Amino acid sequence: MTFDASLAETVRTFQALTTLRPAIDRAGQMMISTLQRGGKLLICGNGGSAAEAAHFATELVGRYAKTRRSLPAIALSSDGSLLSCIGNDFGYDQVFSRQVAGLAQKDDLVVVLTSSGNSANIVAALHAAKNIGVDSVAFLGRGGGQARGLATCELIMPGESGAAAQEAHLFLIHHFCALIDAAFPS
Repeated sequence: MTFDASLAETVRTFQALTTLRPAIDRAGQMMISTLQRGGKLLICGNGGSAAEAAHFATELVGRYAKTRRSLPAIALSSDGSLLSCIGNDFGYDQVFSRQVAGLAQKDDLVVVLTSSGNSANIVAALHAAKNIGVDSVAFLGRGGGQARGLATCELIMPGESGAAAQEAHLFLIHHFCALIDAAFPS
């Protein structure tokens, strides 16, 4: 794909985000409400989405644009020892669902990121959240894949480009960080 074609695809995806505005607003409110009531965000993804999960958790526990109190967020993909333990003993499909089952409490929010929507471990994490009665937000791409319909709130990026979906996911992560910063005083 040429630079111009790639740029055009990403711009189309970003412009189409306005069609998701009700879901974006709902997801932001769910995150703020979770943090205001003392819950934590449990965030997961694979590959580039794992990097985005860690990025999101870092912005909340550390800081985004202003210094405010540290907020509870865990990137479930960041503990290599735990991932290898669960992967070895239960299979890679369970690396996130096992953590959701062990760490999630009723006031928490599970946040998943996948550009395809077809990652078995993401689907399992959404099932685990539902089974224990914890709400979830799914950042999805390419029509939502097998994860479509499993989350409390879905953000399905328009278009068929996984790369553009990940870029839109990061844009939304920063949008949510700005909303969260505004909701919590310095």
